[in-house]
Amino acid sequence: MIQVEHLTKYYGDYPAVRDVTFFVERGQVVGFLGPNGAGKSTTMRILAGYLAATSGKATIDGVDVFWDSVEARRRIGYMPESCPLYPEMRVVEYLRFRAGLKGLYGSARRKRLDYVLERCWLKEVRRQLIGTLSKGYRQRVGLADALIAEPKVLILDEPTSGLDPTQIRETRKLIRELGEDHTVLLSTHILSEVERICERVIIINKGEVALDRSLTDGEATGRLEEVFVQITGAE
Repeated sequence: MIQVEHLTKYYGDYPAVRDVTFFVERGQVVGFLGPNGAGKSTTMRILAGYLAATSGKATIDGVDVFWDSVEARRRIGYMPESCPLYPEMRVVEYLRFRAGLKGLYGSARRKRLDYVLERCWLKEVRRQLIGTLSKGYRQRVGLADALIAEPKVLILDEPTSGLDPTQIRETRKLIRELGEDHTVLLSTHILSEVERICERVIIINKGEVALDRSLTDGEATGRLEEVFVQITGAE
């Protein structure tokens, strides 16, 4: 579903991403980890069509991200770490607007709007101005935006950031359930979250893939923090 081959991105002379290659199968929930500055967000932004790569290839559901970016983006729901929302719009207005941009109208839009408001726990603030919401609620609006067009692929960058413990637990449950119908690439700094949610983990360090391992065979389960520290040299 997600195919990345020899992906490289330079900012001037600095290689933010270097020869990154990985594959995510249909229906998998994969944790995409790394220390700050490792190249995680850059890679995710390239996959989502927000950045152009210097070289390499990436496809989403067989569609080339670089040569047919509009079609590739139709298959993606992307939630960046800091969601670029419109603070002067009400929650329901914003999600209705975003649904229209993604080609949803009429009864299909109403159905999906009701669904994401329910699944992302936004019904009680649906008519509230986004600018008055807490960070946790804004994160939920971003997740609802990513889900509203029912994409085949979800790219989620720190989806539980700013949520309280109960909301984190519910979001983990939601992501596990979404993995039944969507392919999910999830970035987070909470390693226990990855162990609970993901089937596979990819660790990127200094712009390169340092580990690509299954979490279903028990080998890495419970040792992910230890493995992460060994690879990244964190303390």
